[in-house]
Amino acid sequence: MCDAAAAAVRDATSALLEADLVLAQQVIAADDALDAQRAQCEEDAYALLALQAPVAGDLRRVLAVVYCAEKIERMGDLAAHIADTARFAHPSPAVPAELNATFERMGRLDAEIAERVATQIRTGTDGFHELRQADEAVDALHADLLAGITGKDWEHDQRPAVTAALTTRFYERFADQAVSVAKRLEFANTGDLPQ
Repeated sequence: MCDAAAAAVRDATSALLEADLVLAQQVIAADDALDAQRAQCEEDAYALLALQAPVAGDLRRVLAVVYCAEKIERMGDLAAHIADTARFAHPSPAVPAELNATFERMGRLDAEIAERVATQIRTGTDGFHELRQADEAVDALHADLLAGITGKDWEHDQRPAVTAALTTRFYERFADQAVSVAKRLEFANTGDLPQ
């Protein structure tokens, strides 16, 4: 699911920056698969709870799966929102060209964060603190972009400012969701929530 979310945010960013309607629609359509995977995770977890009655570490892992699947599915939703922004603005670019580098960087960081969470899931390693630092980089880009569109040097009207503000929030929330997953995975492995 994390790999799919990473691909979705990467493709959504390309659709946003290139005004690519076909790619935007593909990202939006692919979100249904993540929704179905989340539902399957929940069904499997409920079956384990009902039939196996796990305790301690096993129970933490089962509950972490339900929690993480929900957060990862939300990451897919956020990528779909970015793609929907591109679709809505088509054929025009959704954001002014001078913001492209910031959005490209946010998209790359979000995809890398999701890929790191996928690695964490596959290997069972802890990565919360490292991912939190990457999230702080996304937060800084988000804050810089907001400062730019509300500053006196902004050369556009309100519509592109509002679109940029909403879109940058999708990227910021994507990273937050991924860090939340990493935190829950560390809890599942250790029994302690990292600070």
